[in-house]
Amino acid sequence: MVFHSKVDAFFVNFMLIVVLIVGLASFFPLFLEGGTEPLVVMILTSTFFIVIGFILWCVFSVKYVFYQGYLLVKGGPIRSRIPYEEITKVSPTREILTGYRILSSRDAIEIFYKKAILGSVKISPKEQKKFITELKKRCPHAQVENDTR
Repeated sequence: MVFHSKVDAFFVNFMLIVVLIVGLASFFPLFLEGGTEPLVVMILTSTFFIVIGFILWCVFSVKYVFYQGYLLVKGGPIRSRIPYEEITKVSPTREILTGYRILSSRDAIEIFYKKAILGSVKISPKEQKKFITELKKRCPHAQVENDTR
């Protein structure tokens, strides 16, 4: 079963700011002496598109997949396999600027598990209630906190 990440306006605006900053940094050398040579323009443009493409791939390809023995949390080349028996707690969170996170929305949940390097992962499935229901089926031992928002 596959769940895609929810994308909210805050996150889209944040990504637009990132694209602008990367664009300014990438094309700044064009304003320096010799910056208008065709080879320089081609290299800067290629660098810009490669960096932006990688960032957008990581951010907007986020999905969460339920497999037989584990939950796969995936965003671009970043992947985490979380065995169901290691999941200890699931709780809602709006604190998305800290910790290990693979999400694209402030409406998130935090999954705590035993062998996590940072203790948990923050995710934002589009269909959060359906996701939690499926997670409860596969992890009946995990403590699931209700969303009080």
